[in-house]
Amino acid sequence: MARRLVPIAVAGQPRPATLAALPTLSLYVHFPWCLRKCPYCDFNSHEARDGIPEPAYLAALIADLEQSLPAVWGRPVTSVFIGGGTPSLMSADTVDALLAAVRARLTVLPGAEITLEANPGTAEAGRFAAYRSAGVNRLSLGVQSFNPRHLAALGRIHDALEARRAVELALDHFDNVNLDLMYALPGQTLEEARADIRAAAALGTPHLSAYHLTLEPNTAFHRAPPPLPDADLAARMQDAVEETLAWHGYGHYEVSAFARPGEECRHNLNYWLFGDYLGIGAGAHGKLSAPDGIRRQTRPRHPQAYMRAVEGGNAMEEAHAVAAADLPFEFMMNALRLTEGVPARLFAERTGLPPETIRPQLEAAVARGLLDVSAERLAPTALGRRFLNDLLQLFLPERAEV
Repeated sequence: MARRLVPIAVAGQPRPATLAALPTLSLYVHFPWCLRKCPYCDFNSHEARDGIPEPAYLAALIADLEQSLPAVWGRPVTSVFIGGGTPSLMSADTVDALLAAVRARLTVLPGAEITLEANPGTAEAGRFAAYRSAGVNRLSLGVQSFNPRHLAALGRIHDALEARRAVELALDHFDNVNLDLMYALPGQTLEEARADIRAAAALGTPHLSAYHLTLEPNTAFHRAPPPLPDADLAARMQDAVEETLAWHGYGHYEVSAFARPGEECRHNLNYWLFGDYLGIGAGAHGKLSAPDGIRRQTRPRHPQAYMRAVEGGNAMEEAHAVAAADLPFEFMMNALRLTEGVPARLFAERTGLPPETIRPQLEAAVARGLLDVSAERLAPTALGRRFLNDLLQLFLPERAEV
């Protein structure tokens, strides 16, 4: 059946380059230390060889937040995400002081989702209970696998028993728990990938994230690649993950995310809906909107350089306006990760650009069967989800006049 591109109707469409209203605001806090750098990890994490200067880093985070207040003054915060690194290396007292400082300076909405990432190798019942008392209401556990051989290959500091015990402890103290898993691991078979995802589903957490292992630049795996499953086997593993989690009642709402109904990660949804986020901490990124456009911010990556920058009165390493030509790609790079897509009106609301700006790209995507477009919604097709990079390339600035 031939596809037809339906015009996008936008009520109250803003003028080009003008935002009708500021989007939802989240706060991201980066904790950059871990016990050991995993060979696949390209995140901004640093081994804590000489200990962690918790008091000094906490002071830097609070000062960073205070320096950032003019850009977000008066805006309510709907979610807080403390990521890393391994934030569960922080004492509960530090987490408590951090969240108290955030609440004293920002309006954190009642019922806001507050997530802390944790490593099963640092799981302690008392620590989890104290995190909950400090105000954390969602825990994200980096399990990656339940197979001892694969955990060793990934350089994880926990074993399979510790992983299961950490999940049990987390569920004792938190209603909202996410597990991070990976597939297409070195030497992994299809049945091993299926066993991992079955084990995760059986534990009953409301949210699961399943990532395809990729060899990222500047990682040990990139320098010395391990033997990985080929593309066909990896695709069968992805199918097995999706089928198994669907059978267990998880909705596949985002490229790598699965959730029970109503348990989707609100913080990450704000990213995919092209919302705003203030990022504080070493290497943190931020995206903030204003009536005159969108600005992106970055902080120095190394913890010591970051703390020196904050002490000097300017935590930001870089801040730049996003060019209008880049906004279609940036918007779609986030929005099209969502299985159900986004309301069609959101493009104009979030970018300040009229829908006609992307009409040629939409027509090309529809013609190739990668995108469904209606007056109400923009959504990737099943083919578009499988070949998401091909779909996104249509919105790159150099393709704008094709």
